[in-house]
Amino acid sequence: MAKPKSSYRCSACQHVTAKWVGRCPECDAWGSVEEAPMLASVANRPGTTGARGAGLVPTSPAMPLTQVSSTISRAKPTGVPELDRVLGGGIVPGSVVLLAGEPGVGKSTLLLEVVHRWARRSPDDRSLYVTGEESAGQVRLRADRTGAVHDRVYLAAESDLATVFGHVEQVRPTLLIVDSVQTMLAADVDGVTGGVTQVRAVTAALTTLAKTSGIPVLLIGHVTKDGAVAGPRALEHLVDVVLHFEGDKHSTLRMLRGVKNRFGSADEVGCFELREDGIECVTDPSGLFLHHRDDTAPGTAVTVSMDGKRALLGEVQGLVVPTQNPSPRRAVSGMDAARVAMVLAVLAKHGGVRTHDKEVYAATVGGMRLTEPAADLALALAIASANRDAALPPGLVVLGEVGLAGEVRRVTAVERRLAEAKRLGFTHAVVPLDSGPHPAGMKVDAVSTLREALRVLPRRMEAV
Repeated sequence: MAKPKSSYRCSACQHVTAKWVGRCPECDAWGSVEEAPMLASVANRPGTTGARGAGLVPTSPAMPLTQVSSTISRAKPTGVPELDRVLGGGIVPGSVVLLAGEPGVGKSTLLLEVVHRWARRSPDDRSLYVTGEESAGQVRLRADRTGAVHDRVYLAAESDLATVFGHVEQVRPTLLIVDSVQTMLAADVDGVTGGVTQVRAVTAALTTLAKTSGIPVLLIGHVTKDGAVAGPRALEHLVDVVLHFEGDKHSTLRMLRGVKNRFGSADEVGCFELREDGIECVTDPSGLFLHHRDDTAPGTAVTVSMDGKRALLGEVQGLVVPTQNPSPRRAVSGMDAARVAMVLAVLAKHGGVRTHDKEVYAATVGGMRLTEPAADLALALAIASANRDAALPPGLVVLGEVGLAGEVRRVTAVERRLAEAKRLGFTHAVVPLDSGPHPAGMKVDAVSTLREALRVLPRRMEAV
């Protein structure tokens, strides 16, 4: 019988290689690779058949799940409530978080605020901010402007990965920020900086550092023109949490979305406001998407959208203008243009609201982006209101998806949406039929068709 081949294991990161090497290819530790003891072949044991080969002796024995401590991976709050909300309570020791976003959206500003608040928690907490894109002076200027200067915040302008590990050994931080992973260079790995090979190697090394030392690592990542994380797809598999930081350059509102989270829900959303003096958490963003007025104006309707688990109130506006142009214009902002065109067609066919000889403009307030079908009915009533020049009743919120046959379909989380609307002072709601329970003290009209929704409104809002 052939003698089983020997294997070699790194004592630092437990990486296994087929032959001895002087430097571990996984964690770059020198002289840590040793021959691993082998177990007897399974095939040679009495009563066994099939698989052949020898196994490695485990460094730590397997234990019952009930004996594994649940406090090891307990999240620690960062001090930034909206970030903690998306992370599921805070940062887990030894975790790797990837924060991706477009240039200028505020990624570095957000993480600079994180390291500042982290260092303020206790005298034992030190944070290390490693930047490969800016000089130390540039980061200090931003810290002065945002008030993020602290004695226990350490800064290193470095792009060599081995030198970064040296800084970690000297500082002994409890939190590590790398800005950005595409600017780091592993000298012993082929490929250009920011290339697929380099990004994969750098991320793998930083992940090993986090798992072996227990230091949580936050990585800033670039995005492509399509909005995807730049680099290999394996990058998102290597890390524990993937967050996307989004925002319109014409607005100060920023949204932090969880895409992947091994420690909590992956559909949470955090809201921030980017200002000249830093970044602030927005715990109640619904007010940003509503235009406050004493009376409602013709052509406006309020709806509630679900962004992850968060209910956000938004205002839909419609404007209908007569025109002599044989091809009337359709302009849309903040919504899907194809969806608006479909709602116009359903209004004409099943609601009697004809706009074939009129220009139609549809938009949202405050830069809000409405993509879910639950806003269909609000859009339809806003356009009908504008076409008749009659305002909807005050305190009204509208929910529902409109089908091509003119039916109003149910949407998810109606009770949560209405509870948020009631909290902000809305007293009347139009919802699809069989939408479940609703908050006490709120008048709710359930409709099954678009025509019924139009009849619920004042008589002058009926079919035109």
